Amino acid sequence: MSRRTPRLFAAALAVGALLLGGCAEKTSNDTPAAGGSSAAAFPVTVGKLTLDKRPEKIVSLSPSATEMLFAIGAGKQVTAVDDQSNYPAEAPKSDLSGFQPNAEAIAGKSPDLVVLSNDTNKIVDQLTTLKIPVLLTPAATTLDDTYQQLTDLGKLTGHPAEADAVTKKMKDDIAALTKDLPQRAKKLTYYHELGPELYSATSKTFIGSIYALAGLENIADPADADGKNGGYPQLSQEVIVKANPDFVFLADTKCCKQNAETVKARSGWAGVTAVKNNQVVALDDDIASRWGPRVVDLLKAIVDATAKVPA
Repeated sequence: MSRRTPRLFAAALAVGALLLGGCAEKTSNDTPAAGGSSAAAFPVTVGKLTLDKRPEKIVSLSPSATEMLFAIGAGKQVTAVDDQSNYPAEAPKSDLSGFQPNAEAIAGKSPDLVVLSNDTNKIVDQLTTLKIPVLLTPAATTLDDTYQQLTDLGKLTGHPAEADAVTKKMKDDIAALTKDLPQRAKKLTYYHELGPELYSATSKTFIGSIYALAGLENIADPADADGKNGGYPQLSQEVIVKANPDFVFLADTKCCKQNAETVKARSGWAGVTAVKNNQVVALDDDIASRWGPRVVDLLKAIVDATAKVPA
């Protein structure tokens, strides 16, 4: 679990999203070949990265990438993960940092592939100079980004068919969760809390896109209408209370011990619809901040909570 403050957490999310446009070693836009086989042939190329053989010493410095690697069956090839990669439990957690990556420490693991979610301190160039293959998997802004990263990781690790299967299951599960949503004359509104400092995420972020699938309206959108906050504005108590959201979703239950009672105790919040109707929903911080396969679990938590409100 991260010990970063909510402010740094929100900033890190925003930086990750902004990095989508700035790095040459991003995941590719190639689509997997039809009828892919898990007996992948090498060499394989994703973007500018070519691997001559299947990597057997993968270092993942991204919790989302770690979850993806294990989901597609490449877990046994992962020899070290960063200090925030806490899922699955068998992931080989280390003291490596994805937020302040150290090239020498990474090289000490003798990796034949490093997976990163950001290029802090130009770590990609540093590792490339050391002739260590690097794949940059930036913070997703859409589900298609997640699917593409799964595909790319599948190709590079020799598990293309497994990656395709994970992607298909995600799409099928999401379709099943959203196909019978109640038709409401007025959308339910929500506030998604990243931390008690009241940072939130707008509909233009990956998190916001998941809520949109559930048919909800985001009260944080007006606070970053021009996008200057990267989709992660800090709201005020007055703004939230005035917006009177139908739901409050807490993504700070682990890091900051927030719950329905702490929310109710805030000045002016007792009269908010979400509080009055017991519609303050505790989320798993990790699931709510990552863009890996467990995003389906996030959507299910949202759909299940809102389904209790009559249409």
